[in-house]
Amino acid sequence: RSIDGFGLSPGITKEQRVGVEKLMANAVQTFSGELAGKYYPLAGMQESIRQQLVDDHFLFVSGDRNLTVAGMERDWPEGRGIFHNEKKTFLIWVNEEDQLRIISMQMGGDVRGVFERLAKGIKAVGDSVKQESGKDFCLDAKYGYIHSCPTNLGTGMRASVHVDLPGWTQHGVAKLQARCEELHLQPRGTRGESGGQTGFTYDISNKHRLGYSEVELVQKMIDGVNTLWKEDKEFQKKYFGDFPFIASQHSLVAKHVTKEKWDALKNIKTKTSGFTLAKAIACAVQFNNQH
Repeated sequence: RSIDGFGLSPGITKEQRVGVEKLMANAVQTFSGELAGKYYPLAGMQESIRQQLVDDHFLFVSGDRNLTVAGMERDWPEGRGIFHNEKKTFLIWVNEEDQLRIISMQMGGDVRGVFERLAKGIKAVGDSVKQESGKDFCLDAKYGYIHSCPTNLGTGMRASVHVDLPGWTQHGVAKLQARCEELHLQPRGTRGESGGQTGFTYDISNKHRLGYSEVELVQKMIDGVNTLWKEDKEFQKKYFGDFPFIASQHSLVAKHVTKEKWDALKNIKTKTSGFTLAKAIACAVQFNNQH
């Protein structure tokens, strides 16, 4: 979101940028309940706090070539900062690419819960900014919410999930990108828009911002990801056979359970309980956080 009366990032003055930060530093203090938290300015940040934000993957940093060329990283890091709530499920980036980037996120598949928190958070930010300064978000009757990047005109909302697609990866990343285009989705690597793709985990989001409601865009993302997931299962059968794909790629299971060992042991059951190799490795197959 952008706030009326302040320049967009490519042309904002130093004084305006600092003004946005001061406004938000005061505004976030009015948040209550699950949205309540603390604001951390980048300028003068303690090393322990900086490292914690890095470990949490919350900290945005300088050096993005596109932002630099567009003049968005002038006077770095002054006037910039991060707010997050106690559970670290609601965040606000102040003066990164846009004046405000409002984020709701959590582990798991409760997209509705994430969306409800986002809607509540956007309203809280808008109300607190209005109360603090009398200003509203920049909103155009035709083009929707105004942002620094034209591709975000409209809702300005990107709803995404991280999903493992090993079958599609084997089938071909270019083919996955083409399929996402058909489904009105945008695939990225988990390192962000310009971080490139590594491994088989993708950040899948809605492609459009303009011409649809927020609810429609979230539903389009949900339906598209479910479609990709079903198709991925078929590609796994095609390329891997009955050898299960092990999600925890850095686990001991991934290291030691090879296809040769799987083929040799998959049909063996213990006499006492009927325990199988498939049951023994189930957690490493299903989850990507096993060791």
